[in-house]
Order: sequence, then structure tokens, then C-alpha cells
Amino acid sequence: MRCPFCHFPETDVIDTRKLYEGEVIRRRRKCRACSRRFTTYERIESVSLMVVKKDGTREPYDREKIARGVRTACYRRPVSADAIEQLVNDVEAMVMATDEQEISSQAIGDAVMRRLRDLDEVAYIRFASVYRAFTDIGKLREAVDELLEREGDRNGRP
Repeated sequence: MRCPFCHFPETDVIDTRKLYEGEVIRRRRKCRACSRRFTTYERIESVSLMVVKKDGTREPYDREKIARGVRTACYRRPVSADAIEQLVNDVEAMVMATDEQEISSQAIGDAVMRRLRDLDEVAYIRFASVYRAFTDIGKLREAVDELLEREGDRNGRP
């Protein structure tokens, strides 16, 4: 592994840990030249899965695109990086379990929204406002009302 700081081609692995039930391996490394430390992550490369977007176009599945959307929705919210990573892992596991060559962006977005709703309601509304492309305040209000009803059901209120 090449050092990201000095680009020396040889590094030593200092520590290795399994994360997310063995789905990811985290390695702490140290450069042999500059002695700086850095972290790398290993995960199984997904098969060539295509995402079918709303307009019918297709693009390769990109885990990082999901992670960016979730991080943006969770910006300045009390949601840990580990919780975000776990959410993305859960969505990716759902995507990979389909055994299909293609999956709709709607299925991915719905899976993200279900998990965000349980994680952080403000992040859920932020994500939903972009994903569902709210065109007026009425649509946003419907989403908020849905959350309030759900909250009332959880607390045993009518």
C-alpha cells in the first residue's frame, strides 16, 4: 500500500480489525519512509450492478453516492459516523441481496428513507425533500405529518 503522504510504496500493517460483523476490515498502517500513520478499509467489491434512475437512464451502483446523500442529510445532526456507516452497510446488503443485475434508484432511496426515519427525523425530512423532490410546502407538510402520526402511535396517543 502506497503512503498517501509521501507516496513511498511500502507500509507496515500495525493493527487489523473486523468491522460490521466481518463485512469490512480496517487496517492501521505506518509508512516505512515518513513514519506517518493512516487507515485503510477493505470490503468485498460488489458485482457490476446497474441502478435504473427515474428517467430510465442507467448508471453503475456507487456506494459512495449513497453515503454522500446520507452524510448530507445528517449534517450538523447528532448522528455518529458509525451510525451512518452502518446505515449505508444495511442498504448495500439489501441491494446486494436482490440477486438482480439492475435495481431501481427508487428502491435504494426508499431503503435509505426507512432507515433514516428511525435514525434521525430531521435527517429523514432533509433526505426526503431532495429524494421526493418536494415541489411545494404541502408535500413537505405531508411528510412531517406522517412523522408526527408515527410518533403519536409510538407513544400510544390517538
